[in-house]
Amino acid sequence: QVQLVESGGDLVQPGGSLRLSCASSGSIFRIIAMGWYRQAPEKQREMVAIITSDGATDYADSVKGRFTISTDNAKNTVYLQMNSLKAEDTAVYYCYVKGYRSPLPQSVTDFRGRGTQVTVSS
Repeated sequence: QVQLVESGGDLVQPGGSLRLSCASSGSIFRIIAMGWYRQAPEKQREMVAIITSDGATDYADSVKGRFTISTDNAKNTVYLQMNSLKAEDTAVYYCYVKGYRSPLPQSVTDFRGRGTQVTVSS
């Protein structure tokens, strides 16, 4: 059973910083990509950042230059460093892993965490 557990969400003032962490446990045969998406009330879900197994990254335009995604493969952990936070960054942030459960191609699976709340407010 694969579990993703996010941490690091908090209340922070505009202009502040937070670092989110997501630790994965359980057996994933091969990871394709890891990332973060967010969901704010009455807004569509938004992919924030993604990093592939070969280290390529991509970011939503709204966070480029402010957020940085990284991984610690030895710990099966993905991080999201968020700087210069704005009120519009307020959302529940979810960790995401795309990977294979087994060597079989059809075993590709999306795994998701339960989320951590980030609130940016003065």
